[in-house]
Amino acid sequence: QVQVVESGGGLVQPGGSLRLSCAANGSIFSTNPVGWYRQAPGKQREFLATISSGGITTYADSVKGRFTISRDNVQNTVHLQMNSLKPEDTAVYYCYLSAWRVYWGQGTQVTVDS
Repeated sequence: QVQVVESGGGLVQPGGSLRLSCAANGSIFSTNPVGWYRQAPGKQREFLATISSGGITTYADSVKGRFTISRDNVQNTVHLQMNSLKPEDTAVYYCYLSAWRVYWGQGTQVTVDS
């Protein structure tokens, strides 16, 4: 049973930084892409970033230059470094692992507010 668990959310002031982490068990982690989505209240889930097993990254335009995704295939973790945060970044952030099906975490709340 593959489990995906996010951590690192919280309250941060505008302009601040936050680093999200996601841990997944199972041997499939290192050979499959992982990434992040977010969902703000009343809005659809929005793609943020993904990283392939080989480290190739793709970002949504809304976060390009501010967010950085990275992975550690030994620790089976993926991180999302978020800088220059804005109030509109407030959302629940979800990690996913894309194998023969997509495995989602339970989400972690990020609130950007002064």
